[in-house]
Amino acid sequence: MPTARPEPPLTGGERETLRGFLDYHRATLAMKCEGLTDEELSRRSVPSSALSLLGLVRHMAEVERTWFRRTIAGESDLPLVWSADGDFQAAFETAAATGAEAFAAWQEEVAHARRIEAAAPSLDVTAHQPRWNETVSLRLVMHHLVHEYARHNGHADLLREGVDGVTGA
Repeated sequence: MPTARPEPPLTGGERETLRGFLDYHRATLAMKCEGLTDEELSRRSVPSSALSLLGLVRHMAEVERTWFRRTIAGESDLPLVWSADGDFQAAFETAAATGAEAFAAWQEEVAHARRIEAAAPSLDVTAHQPRWNETVSLRLVMHHLVHEYARHNGHADLLREGVDGVTGA
């Protein structure tokens, strides 16, 4: 079944709009990967690059976990999904990875993120972000994730076109 992509609200409040754009970009990444085999998902943009659609899905699982669970929810001892020693680049190493495993982990992290965001009393909730050694707000986290997805969806568009010529959306 094709991924349904929600349209962000045209007149919503700040939180509703951020949620809408985040869900729009999450769905866009899923759409870019639809119908591909594990081999196609793992295909790299160029031989010298680790960038692939499968790597992007795995990376976004790490991003969701890091910003929502490890930062906003304060689960700072929670390891990364793909690296117990904190190597964020490990998500891009897809030689032994499968699409089913990557999508299950990503969807699990998205579900956690949605619960954490929904439970927060406001976008003004703050938490310490260890990699930046700064206090950040839920507002910043949501903006950051929209930015992260938008950037990587541009990569995904080019990667998908390289696999089978599909463009757009």
